[in-house]
Parts: sequence; structure tokens; C-alpha cells
Amino acid sequence: MATRREEILDAAIDLLGTRGLRALTHRAVDEAAAVPTGSTSNYFRTREALLIGVAERLEERDRADWEALNRLLGPATVEYLVEGLARFILHATGPDRARTLARFALFSEAQTMPALHESLQRGHRRLRDWAIEMAAQVGIAAGDTTILVDYLDGVVVHRLGGAGTETDPRAALERLVGALTADLS
Repeated sequence: MATRREEILDAAIDLLGTRGLRALTHRAVDEAAAVPTGSTSNYFRTREALLIGVAERLEERDRADWEALNRLLGPATVEYLVEGLARFILHATGPDRARTLARFALFSEAQTMPALHESLQRGHRRLRDWAIEMAAQVGIAAGDTTILVDYLDGVVVHRLGGAGTETDPRAALERLVGALTADLS
């Protein structure tokens, strides 16, 4: 069961991802979360505090999704890694589109908000370290994980823009992961 704070942050994420940065106000979040007026302000006094809370909630939800996905996939093999990455791409650009767009909106806003930038960087480092650990289980070197993560980011951006949405990402992922593990054969 989500706490009131989590409900507010989830409403803010949805609002940010569906209507953009300009629509994200304390009052709009109160309405979207169906909480009494002033509730969002009680938890997050400033816009910056709200945006940092959104960034932290996004990271928390991403990690929970990945952990659930890993439990479904089974042991660490190249095939399971490819399948997990493909599911991530399809989920991030399909059912979870609003959350993905909210994240990209935060990246833009962080350029003029140092505390938000630092929060996003902390989250990125934690997720990158986790990706390195996952990729290492199938023999991908830490330095090569950056290539994989950058590729995923690019595919997601292109699919959000409408490019490649008709194709299954698995074939390209198989080629990339195969190339990154080729020196192991």
C-alpha cells in the first residue's frame, strides 16, 4: 500500500509525463492525487523539493521494476539479459511511457537546478552500478556496460519519438550483447 507521500509523487510523475513541466504545480499535483489542497506543499515546500522527490521516486520505482523482472527471468544468461532489456524497452516506451517522459523532463530541468542535477546523478550512478553488476554476470566488462546503457537510452528516445516502434528490439539487442561478449567465446 502506497503512502500519501508516494501517492503524491506518483501523481506528480504522471502529471509531468503527460502534461509537461509547465503543468507541474503543487495545486495540480493535489488535484491529480485527489488529496486536500496544500498536501503536496506540506511534503514538498518548494518546486525544487518536489522535483527532487520525483527523481528519487522514479529511481525507486525503476529498481522495483527491474528486481521484479529479474525474478521472472531466471538465471543470468545472455538470453535472459536480452529478454530483460527488450522488456524494459517495450515497457518504458509503452505502458510506462509517462514515467519515461517525466524522467526526460527532469533531465532538462536539472540543467538549471544544481540540487536536482545532483539527485539525478546519484540515482544514475546507483542504476549504472547495478547494470554493471547484472551485465558482469554474463561476462560483459564494466566499461562495455556503458555502451549497452547508452544504446538503451538511445532506443528509448527514438521509440518515444515514434521511430522504430514497429520493430521488436530483441534482434538488435542480441547483436549488441553478442558483440560485447564475443571475446569470451
